Amino acid sequence: MIVKNSHIIKSIVTAIVVTMFFSCKDNFKEIQQIGVLQNEPIGIAEHINLKYTDSGKVKANLLSPKMKDFSNRQFAFTEFPEGIKLMLYDKGRQSTILSDYAISYDQNDLIDLQDNVIIITQQGDSIFANQLYYDQKNEQIFTNEAFKMVSPTKIITGNGFNSDKDFKHFEALEVTGIIYLDE
Repeated sequence: MIVKNSHIIKSIVTAIVVTMFFSCKDNFKEIQQIGVLQNEPIGIAEHINLKYTDSGKVKANLLSPKMKDFSNRQFAFTEFPEGIKLMLYDKGRQSTILSDYAISYDQNDLIDLQDNVIIITQQGDSIFANQLYYDQKNEQIFTNEAFKMVSPTKIITGNGFNSDKDFKHFEALEVTGIIYLDE
């Protein structure tokens, strides 16, 4: 009788193990895809022409060959891997910002402009830098990086600046050189 019960217990254990073995499936590839999908953008758009209006007036116009939307992330952002052209309007005057790469962060309304950043101000001045930030909420442009500002009368080089979007209140953090041009 003990031998018979032992044989029954072994058969039950074997049946459970075999059932568990065949019920498991290899879902490693599915798990890998979940990680890939979380790292992929939720949307990709090409030939972007985005206009921002306030009270029926165009305040800004963003042009870009490609936009990747990562709003599926916890800290949502929009990437412009092929650069942007951002035109800011105020009372019929325009400032233009160009860069080879940009990221716009949704939560803090900050645009990080990188690589060959050029600003052409309403006054006709040009500013060159490798990285600038545009705070959309406060309408401020700033950097801690090296910059060069070219105006009709002088060339200023320095490290870091703060300015309003109209460049009426431009403040260099550190001026490393000024060259006055002949008129």
